[in-house]
Amino acid sequence: MKPRAGGVLTAVMLVLTVTTGMIEAVSFLALGPVFTGMQTGNILLLSFALTGAAGLSPAAAGVSCGGFVIGAVLGSRLETGMDVRGRRWFGPALLGEGLLLGCAALVAWRAGIDRPAGLDGPVDGRHFAVVALLAAAMGLRNVTTLRVRVPDVPTTLSTRALAAFLGGLPQIADNRIGAGARPEVRRLASVGAMFAGGLLGAWLLHEGALPAAVLVVPGVLALALGASYCAAPARRTSDPG
Repeated sequence: MKPRAGGVLTAVMLVLTVTTGMIEAVSFLALGPVFTGMQTGNILLLSFALTGAAGLSPAAAGVSCGGFVIGAVLGSRLETGMDVRGRRWFGPALLGEGLLLGCAALVAWRAGIDRPAGLDGPVDGRHFAVVALLAAAMGLRNVTTLRVRVPDVPTTLSTRALAAFLGGLPQIADNRIGAGARPEVRRLASVGAMFAGGLLGAWLLHEGALPAAVLVVPGVLALALGASYCAAPARRTSDPG
């Protein structure tokens, strides 16, 4: 059973977009530099690192790619299996993501990761473990996002949302992209949510917050949203198919 489309689901996707910005702030500023959700950027970092570019770790980028693949594959199998049996998969997927983020926060705390990697110290196995868990969570999130299909809110990528917003402006109004007030608001909100999340995560790190503490916020939000969907009656949150 798929989550019911509407304003509530769109709001949930926007909240998840904010958390993506926070997660990527930790990934890039405290663990890498590396991305865990936006694998386009991560693949480019891997290619740059393989040429010997200063400050980049090919191992960190490789671990991120591997973790993302595992999360996406396992998430796809989980959600497809539940869907075939007529069960709701959206809430459990968010709970799984929240657990992975919580594990990443716990590992970062227990490992004593408290300063930016690559600047004040080398990237090592502690960082790789957290990167792998975050990338697995983001792989699961990307599968969930593809299945949900909320227009203009991909949660882990702002490029298309920004391009669609520009293409939908009244001065351009490309009908093949889709124009109108409602989609334009969604697109702008998606880009703004990503920016706000990145800004918040980077600010917290700059002010001395531990990476583990920053990661707790996305984890708690994912768990709370997942629990809410699981607890709500199916007729109110889901549609067949």
